[in-house]
Amino acid sequence: MPIVHSFDPPERFVAGTVGAPGERTFFLQARDGVRVISVALEKQQVVALAERMDQLLDELMQADTRDVVPAVAPVDLEDSAPLEQPIEEEFRAGTMTLSWDPDDERIVVEVFPFSEAAVVSPDQVDEDVEEPEPDELLVVRMPASVARAFVERAGKVVDAGRPSCPFCGNAMDPEGHLCVRANGFKRRDP
Repeated sequence: MPIVHSFDPPERFVAGTVGAPGERTFFLQARDGVRVISVALEKQQVVALAERMDQLLDELMQADTRDVVPAVAPVDLEDSAPLEQPIEEEFRAGTMTLSWDPDDERIVVEVFPFSEAAVVSPDQVDEDVEEPEPDELLVVRMPASVARAFVERAGKVVDAGRPSCPFCGNAMDPEGHLCVRANGFKRRDP
């Protein structure tokens, strides 16, 4: 049986980073009292989770849950505090699931650890591959208002990184940037 780190609901559920832009490590962090769980993940996973959560909340607003799902994050749930210290990584995130529990009116996020055994090669795509049982997982069940606040903070965390190049859209380093659209050269004034 896997260890299930369950938070229903958490006192705090946020995405955050450690490190300087360009060298940041992203974390999901859930807290309930003195119990804190930190799961490392990739920036793209934070973006995907926040975008999909926002889409799910918007879909729920169109359904019969209009009075349960806020259109924007409530001001009293805004969280700009840093991650809880010390940060002790429980595991690195692999697969994540997102769902709505209509009985409890909660958004449910499940985060499973990354496992090399779960990676499928291109020649195995059509095969039935049995995923290994995870050693542990993170399950967070939260009201829609907390989910909206998570989405808002995740967007700010992702945007707080290196600025994007106006030509190619890639992240620019403080030392400079070789832009593929400019063939690595700066324009000269005539």
